[in-house]
Amino acid sequence: MKQVVQNYKSGELSVLDVPVPGCKPGGVLVRTVFSLISTGTEMMKVSEAGMSMVGKARSRPDQVAKVMQSVAVNGLPATYRKVMGKLDSYTPLGYSLCGVVEQVGAGVDDVKVGDLVACAGNEHALHAELNWVPKNLYTPVPDGLAPQHAAFGTVGSIALQGVRQGEPQLGEVALVIGLGLIGQLVVQLLTAAGVKVIGADPDPSRCELAESLGASACGDPGSSAVENAVAELTDGHGVDQVYLAAGGGSNQPVELAAHLARDRGRVIDIGKCSLNLPWNAYYEKELDVRFSRSYGPGRYDPSYELEGRDYPIGYVRWTERRNLACFLDLMARGRVDVGPLVSHVADFEDAVETYRRLKDGELKAVTALFRYPTAEAAGAETGAPELEVPAVRRPAATQAAPARGGKAPVRMAFIGAGNYATSMLLPHLAQREGVSLSTVVTTTALSAANAQRKFGFAQATTDLDAVLGDSSIDAVFVVTRHSTHADLTRRALLAGKAVFVEKPLALTQEELASVLATVEESGNDRLQVGFNRRFAPLLREAKSRLGARTGPASLRYLVNAGRLQHGSWYLQQGTEGSRFEGEGGHFIDTASWLLGADPVSVYAVAPSGNEDLQIVLRYPDGSTAAISYVTSGAPAFPKETLDLLADGKVLKLDDFVKASVYGRKRWVSSRLPKARDKGQSNELASFVKAVRTGGPMPVPLESLVATTAATLAVQASLAAGAPVTLARPQ
Repeated sequence: MKQVVQNYKSGELSVLDVPVPGCKPGGVLVRTVFSLISTGTEMMKVSEAGMSMVGKARSRPDQVAKVMQSVAVNGLPATYRKVMGKLDSYTPLGYSLCGVVEQVGAGVDDVKVGDLVACAGNEHALHAELNWVPKNLYTPVPDGLAPQHAAFGTVGSIALQGVRQGEPQLGEVALVIGLGLIGQLVVQLLTAAGVKVIGADPDPSRCELAESLGASACGDPGSSAVENAVAELTDGHGVDQVYLAAGGGSNQPVELAAHLARDRGRVIDIGKCSLNLPWNAYYEKELDVRFSRSYGPGRYDPSYELEGRDYPIGYVRWTERRNLACFLDLMARGRVDVGPLVSHVADFEDAVETYRRLKDGELKAVTALFRYPTAEAAGAETGAPELEVPAVRRPAATQAAPARGGKAPVRMAFIGAGNYATSMLLPHLAQREGVSLSTVVTTTALSAANAQRKFGFAQATTDLDAVLGDSSIDAVFVVTRHSTHADLTRRALLAGKAVFVEKPLALTQEELASVLATVEESGNDRLQVGFNRRFAPLLREAKSRLGARTGPASLRYLVNAGRLQHGSWYLQQGTEGSRFEGEGGHFIDTASWLLGADPVSVYAVAPSGNEDLQIVLRYPDGSTAAISYVTSGAPAFPKETLDLLADGKVLKLDDFVKASVYGRKRWVSSRLPKARDKGQSNELASFVKAVRTGGPMPVPLESLVATTAATLAVQASLAAGAPVTLARPQ
């Protein structure tokens, strides 16, 4: 089997072929499905291994003391040989995973072969294809909990034990210093316990993530934001508990804890940070300093961990294993959400490269997971869905797009003349030079006649075949109900027309694949979907002012969609798809355009009892886009607000009436437009130009397909209760 190992002397990482561990009594042999990379603890170990010998000594003064004691007892030569032998050997990495029981050892009766279990321990839950795990370090995974989420069991137990040490009470206020993986979990656990939480971290994206997961307020520990939030939420008394979840050598966390804690408050150390306690500050407030030891009672006790001797529940309520089971239960019931914390999922075979990217800072991640070959086999049963994005294949002899040339107008036909067509599209086209509105076709004669009268169409008809067969028509607009879009698009492409189809392009994977099959069959790829927001002048100027990015970005998009009127055809989900499938592509396309890439995964959750959606998109460079699509908001609140944070800059859009960019200099749109311009006019101008000149369509077909696939993946994620990977054929 294969296992990730590191030589602590040289720092070299490798995926090594090692023997399969035996299945000893009192434990189980587990085949790993997902294992978690702790970007804090593990990366600290990886970084230490890359240091010089002097650097290693400085980072581990406790080990230096042991070496000096050994020199005194055994002499320098013997100690040197012992130390160098230990350093120049492979050490394992990893301590948190989820896998499938492959073999059950003697004395184990609580699981069977094939069961999904979460496992803990830096000697038993390693980054390896197979691990032997003793009884008290695994627990069954509740039904419905995805294996990639169950892989968080160990780090969740660490956070849970820290919270237990803080003894939070309903209504208290807590400060969490350090919003890495453990800090983010502590925030959610405290929130679930009825505690108001303030977070402190110098990374704005981590602060934003913590707020999205329940924190009342977050900010840089060196700024006044955190102190102001504490004063406001505690009436100036200070927080009841402070959780130190930060790492590094700075003494700032313990000093900040003393400054912001109330009289006789509690300070709980979970992370590995400097603890040079300022005596006066801690003495004057009589602060209660507590330590949280890893996963809970039983840790470091061989009789518990290796021999399986449990502590009586009447004396020790929450042991290591009970904490593990409790955290899995909280995830399964939706009280803790680890999905937004997964920044990257890598195949196990790419482990060395993944560690390199994390160490070099190329990959920014709260946490990352290794996915093992087992995951593919167990995917359908374990809730790890994958949605394949249909490949865009153009034949070698693609149909050439004719250039209109001269002053000949672009002749257009409309299929459908409903409210959106007549209010948002046709007014722009009717006034545009170089456009000839040739024919409008609808299912009812009166609506066609009305459109002809109002916008000057040369003809009005209900005969679709006649329109598609008219060789004089250059472009066809499909502006009908959602369920007809894919089929009408296919027919228009086969007829050799350039096609503008309002969103959505398709309501199912099969429909999307059929459109692409038509492109390949016909050689006609002249297709545009009505994703207009990327053409909005205000947003385009704001993006230009923001400039090029060098690092990952964090985007937040609030869509205050509001409730639909009773009887709206948008509510006919059985035939027209969900409301988000109908219009969600707008927001995904806008996010992808701003981030300059197509999403690689989609995770969606819906609060019980309403239609609100929370969607997290992840992108290849580590960027994320969080889209809140809500129907329960106040009607008076703006419909769309967007914030993009990257490289120390912020882009802010307020409902297409105002935009601003914050950086070294602040830019604010100079004046409010007379009306919200969401880009329809510019979008149509780009489409007309492409048809007239024969140039490329305004948006690449690959992008249209990726956005449509991501929109469809939202429903798949809701059904699976897990993120959906968007797999692209090689």
